[in-house]
Amino acid sequence: MSEITQAFLNVRQLSEYLHLNEKKVYAMAAEGEIPATKLTGKWLFPKSLVDRWLLESCHSGIMADRLLLTGSDDPLLQAVVNRLTQTLRTQALFSYSVTGTKLGLELLAQGHADACTIHWGRAEESEVRHPALLQQYAQSKHWILVHLFCRSQGFIVRNEDLAFLTPSDQSLKCSTRWVIRQDGAGSQRFLNEWLAGEAFPLASLTVTSTAYSEREVASLIAKGEADIGPGTLSAAKEFGLGFIPVCSESFDLVVPRNVYFRRLLQQLFEFFQSDEGIELAQRLQGYDLSRCGRMVWSADPG
Repeated sequence: MSEITQAFLNVRQLSEYLHLNEKKVYAMAAEGEIPATKLTGKWLFPKSLVDRWLLESCHSGIMADRLLLTGSDDPLLQAVVNRLTQTLRTQALFSYSVTGTKLGLELLAQGHADACTIHWGRAEESEVRHPALLQQYAQSKHWILVHLFCRSQGFIVRNEDLAFLTPSDQSLKCSTRWVIRQDGAGSQRFLNEWLAGEAFPLASLTVTSTAYSEREVASLIAKGEADIGPGTLSAAKEFGLGFIPVCSESFDLVVPRNVYFRRLLQQLFEFFQSDEGIELAQRLQGYDLSRCGRMVWSADPG
């Protein structure tokens, strides 16, 4: 290969770098087979991502000893990743960076993560909503959507407030101190839709803080810095808090086809379906693993 040092390559430079003809490079770019971007009608190829793509294409993949997860936050997934990390020790690395659904998908689309966890509404609507969300990204034609579990979504409160703190009470919406989530988080999407159903604007809530994870919502309430916030039953129980259930939601994993069969990802699915994984989910509370590992959507490769 030629010694090329610039950050971005054009079609001619990439064809020389890979020893391919330019027609093949154009076809690969159009099909999304190689990292590329189009600027003013011309293809450009980030060399660092091209080099990574080459390594990933090697037999078994030189990156097969790590799995970078991003996207939505979940206590059960974090607990499973922690356990797999301890089991594998120095053999491989599981990494889970909580960003929220939308930012996680953006990171996946840019090639900065191997898989992304998402939740975007009630479980009964997820098989329509989740694919519709993914199809907003050009890279989705190379993605697969796999179900991890269903979980109980609602509002986290202190136990002593459960008897009288009802979020449907119009006066409490105004006077109660709310912690909300960042834009693009699935839990914030849940809150926005619930408020729309109550015909109550988000701007009228007494918002004291914005949290960036399930645990941060629960922590702020446990410390008395907020009274109520959107979250899951498992996050509430982890902090010894009360919970007002609203719905069940599907928590799914978005993964590129070339990552789906990676051994580390399969180990993640296997742990969820093992006796240890099922017992862990029962202890954390609010989970249904009955369909874990089921592929729910894949773009038509044609």
